[in-house]
Amino acid sequence: MEIYDIAVVGAGPAGMMAAITASTLKRRVILVERNKSLGKKMHLCGGGRCNLTNSASFEGFVEAFGKQGLFLRTAFKKFSNRDLIKFFKAQGVSFKEEANGRIFPKKGDAHSIVRVLKDCLTKGQVKLLYDSRLKNLAKLKDCFRLDIAASRIFAKKVILASGGISYKETGSTGDGFIIAERIGHRITFLKPGLVPLKVVEPWVKQLSGIALNDVVVTFFSETVGSKKLKSQPGEIIFTHFGVSGPLILDLSSRVVSLLRPGKNISLFIDFKPRLNQEQLKSLLLREFSGGKNRQVKNVLGSFMPQKLAILFLNQAQIAADQKVSQLSRRDYHQLVTYLKAFPLTVSATLPIDEAMVTDGGILTREINPQTMESKVLAGLYFAGEIIEGSGISGGYNLQQAFSTGYLAAKGACSD
Repeated sequence: MEIYDIAVVGAGPAGMMAAITASTLKRRVILVERNKSLGKKMHLCGGGRCNLTNSASFEGFVEAFGKQGLFLRTAFKKFSNRDLIKFFKAQGVSFKEEANGRIFPKKGDAHSIVRVLKDCLTKGQVKLLYDSRLKNLAKLKDCFRLDIAASRIFAKKVILASGGISYKETGSTGDGFIIAERIGHRITFLKPGLVPLKVVEPWVKQLSGIALNDVVVTFFSETVGSKKLKSQPGEIIFTHFGVSGPLILDLSSRVVSLLRPGKNISLFIDFKPRLNQEQLKSLLLREFSGGKNRQVKNVLGSFMPQKLAILFLNQAQIAADQKVSQLSRRDYHQLVTYLKAFPLTVSATLPIDEAMVTDGGILTREINPQTMESKVLAGLYFAGEIIEGSGISGGYNLQQAFSTGYLAAKGACSD
């Protein structure tokens, strides 16, 4: 009976990094993947361009994961964003930094990153087992038995990096959660993280594809204790069903916790977050004073895209084609009010299957943060999205996968 030192389940970023790290420590490793290829979900990251990580500080990474950030401190310290970039640079990959610290490959995309990882697996003589779905995991006297369809694999240690339940077509169907529960682990409520939001207003489909930069969004729920969520300045994007973009995605998991069946949440967009109402009114008067015979919709184009300006004025109950000189005091009040708090009504999120990440997973209290080893079953380790929690957009979640994969391998190779 062949017994591997380590069996890694799931060939996403966490699983591949775990297998590579273990192989560099001279362990005999087998990597089990249910798809016919490696890193399938990575091809969706950053619109296929692969937002690999972020240039944020160590504390920035910890803060990006909210209350779960403390659990991840050791992982980010042992294998940081700088370590990840250094790893890929050693393989000939160069990088560029874009807005909000997002790090992308300078030449190439997710395919090039996956190719580098596959080359490292080959160099490390990692056994790759494709099209193999883990059915059950059992602890024997001296090793683990992994049941895969009609075959079995035996390994001294196991790293479970099988992902969450978002984007099921990539293989993330939640098998790891089922297996972990059988062993005795508790799974927190699984909800969508980094997910676009649906709105009630039917006219929003006319704005699909339009982006707004340097705006602030505020969510308000009367149902859940008059709860208010407010973003930092950033970008949102209108879709045919509602809103998306970094600001929306980053707050989406918190919005999920406010949604109740049959109850909507108010969303307000502040187009000029750096100005108070008086300053904004003065700016409007200056902008409009130079074009008193121009139509309001055309002058408002300096504040927002033209297509949005017309719908904006409709919602504010101001005739879009009237001249600036015809604006009343009430009209100016409406313009200021709507520019500081343009209302939309959130009814739901897209389903979890269409979320970028799964928010929730194996309870972190049951995982050793120093090694990623299970506190329930010795010799079992976890890495990546299967672990409770999720971070904001911008490369943080992919870094979490690489960091926890690295730490899990180090832990599994410690003896």
